[in-house]
Amino acid sequence: MAKQIGGFIKLQIKGGAANPSPPVGPALGSKGLNIMEFCKQFNGRTQELAGKVLPVVITFYSDKSFDFIVKTPPVAVQLLEMAKLKKGSAEPNRNKVGAISWEHVKTIAESKMVDLNAFTVDAAMSMVAGTARSMGITIKGESPIKQ
Repeated sequence: MAKQIGGFIKLQIKGGAANPSPPVGPALGSKGLNIMEFCKQFNGRTQELAGKVLPVVITFYSDKSFDFIVKTPPVAVQLLEMAKLKKGSAEPNRNKVGAISWEHVKTIAESKMVDLNAFTVDAAMSMVAGTARSMGITIKGESPIKQ
């Protein structure tokens, strides 16, 4: 018989750096889950992505066991990394803080394709370009996206 799902917890944690302090401890502790067991498993799985912010979806069951899925880093984090910025613009429509090329956009779109609700790379590139625009990052060159 299948386990009874108790619910889901969504968190963003740096790879290889999960510890019982907030946000992990309170989120898991309130559900009665083993915090240290999660931290060990998460840190083991994300050792090669140390320091990158990773979304994780934890499925917990009524018997206090859990499974989790680690997703790819958020598009905004990848854009900041590509543009070598600390943060986006406070006024993206007026102040542009950085620039990237369409090749960077394509790289991010291809890596994020599994988590986006897009069927083609062009659609994923359009989503990434929109996120860049909302952060005040300009994209250099002619758009390769087919209309």
